Amino acid sequence: MVNWTQMHDCYGDVDRVPALLEQVEVEDDAEAWEALGHRLVLEHDLVFPASFAALPHLVRLASRSARARGLAGTILRRAAGHHGCDDLLADCADPIAEFRELLDRHLRSRPDDYLATFLDLLAAREEYHWSAVLGDFTDDFYHLACPHCAVEVTIAIGDHGRYSAIRDWHLGDVDRRGLRPATSAELSGTGRWMYETAVRDGHEALADGLTHLFGTAECPRCASVFDIADEYTSANRPTLRQSQAHRR
Repeated sequence: MVNWTQMHDCYGDVDRVPALLEQVEVEDDAEAWEALGHRLVLEHDLVFPASFAALPHLVRLASRSARARGLAGTILRRAAGHHGCDDLLADCADPIAEFRELLDRHLRSRPDDYLATFLDLLAAREEYHWSAVLGDFTDDFYHLACPHCAVEVTIAIGDHGRYSAIRDWHLGDVDRRGLRPATSAELSGTGRWMYETAVRDGHEALADGLTHLFGTAECPRCASVFDIADEYTSANRPTLRQSQAHRR
């Protein structure tokens, strides 16, 4: 049982979230959902104790409510931040596992909100950096430092091309080098899971973009070749999750 007297929300209140949860459980009230969202996620970024206390309730409603599913996903996408609620998050392990299964079933139905659901599922799998930056590969750019000469390299994956380049303020992307996509057999771990899920659900553009993201790039400055996803993950993995991984 949740002791709501200790679970303050974004406004410091301890009584409004449980009341709103009861309200939306009875009826799908748009105003109540909007108020609940404002109290559980501050300015689309910060989460609080009430956010994780509400998560099991939201997961329970998510099978019949798109708003509940979306709000639960929004909370999990912020779970890597410095919120000071790691114990509460750990207590949500079972609801999060249930949420992962629910999201996967939703993806199989090939919904209109496929990418948003895909990103929520990444967050539920604790792949917070990919959940935060992955796009639909129509106009995606990733910026990272070459691991050999440290020059900033722009990785472009989209309708405009798939290349590495040096970005010039006046000239745009110069000295472009084509990316080398990974084959399906070369993919492993999270990259393989993302690719196989996109293929399973018929999202060919997403699957193709992922083979480039998890492929290799040539540095335009020193011509060294490096793994794009490895370098990007190393530079962008949330520090909180990184420190917890070290403790495990």
